Amino acid sequence: MKSGQSYVARMRSDGLIVVEPRKVVQSRIALRSLVLFVAAVLMFKGLLMASIGFDSYNFRVAELRKGTPLEQGGALIMQSDPLSASIAEKLVPLFR
Repeated sequence: MKSGQSYVARMRSDGLIVVEPRKVVQSRIALRSLVLFVAAVLMFKGLLMASIGFDSYNFRVAELRKGTPLEQGGALIMQSDPLSASIAEKLVPLFR
């Protein structure tokens, strides 16, 4: 028996009590990977906003909204949000 693993006791139809490890469902995607991906997307959006300007960025996202369903999905992901705008404001001096 492994330490830290939980077990469950079951009685079979013949009356024998069997102790088995509890089945644990684990996700194939680690939480850390998901957090790093979201952080990378936010940094990328902030970098784009800072490099091409807020007005130009918002215009381009608005143009994406007029496109195919795939482009509309991209526009949904790339729309401006407070966190990426804050990142962009910190990066703007690097592009001047």
